[in-house]
Amino acid sequence: MRYLILGCGWVGEFVAKLWLNEGHEVWASTTTDEKYHRLRSDGIFVFTHNFDKSATLPDDLPIDFDYILVSIPASSKSTIEQLTHRFFHVAQSLSTLTYKKIIYLSSTGIYPDVSKEIMEDTFAENELQEKLLLAEKAIGQFPRTHVFRLGGLFGLNRIFAKYFANKICTTGGQLANFIHLEDVARIISLGFVTPLTYAIYNVVCPLHPSKKDVIEASAKNYGFDLPSAFNDSASFQKIVRSARLQNDLNYTFKYKSPLDF
Repeated sequence: MRYLILGCGWVGEFVAKLWLNEGHEVWASTTTDEKYHRLRSDGIFVFTHNFDKSATLPDDLPIDFDYILVSIPASSKSTIEQLTHRFFHVAQSLSTLTYKKIIYLSSTGIYPDVSKEIMEDTFAENELQEKLLLAEKAIGQFPRTHVFRLGGLFGLNRIFAKYFANKICTTGGQLANFIHLEDVARIISLGFVTPLTYAIYNVVCPLHPSKKDVIEASAKNYGFDLPSAFNDSASFQKIVRSARLQNDLNYTFKYKSPLDF
């Protein structure tokens, strides 16, 4: 198989190495020289490219791929104008390639912070976060494209308790809508080779303990200090469900709960 990863960030680098180990050919774009050299040393066909500046892909890039993973962020720090420009370039680039399937990695941050059980079609488009929706629609216009809305990402050196050690935690009463990197990687790989019914899927652990419980569990597991205090501000009970994903992929999570991370 030949894979292309546009925007090879934390998730992209992890899955790229898995695919290489399985004997696949992997191409990837990055914006930094440091990552370019690291990916190249791993055996990835890597090129530096900034989609804010150009849609023109390298001349030596193949035009035909089995699967394309798009993991270019619609970051909150960017303006709507910047993101429109960025994803116009991404779409232009994709239009020059042939492929069997595209998966775009989005975020459950697209949903409003409300006390509700949330499925993929719970909200109308005008209720969704504007910047993430812009990106999803830019990539989703292509045939055989599926959007994976990822929950809060943890695994490897991303340990929830680390971010709250000796600090005041004001969100402990909220429910965790998290996902482990290893499950994300398995779901992406399965998503490429499995026929998918829907355009959009939530990718979140099936269990939703409180963030306070997750902090305490990960602090104990990894030896981090607890927060200096749990002082909840106005909270909400948001639960993002991924039953659609589990059903379509017949998927069993390795980490069913963030307490297991």
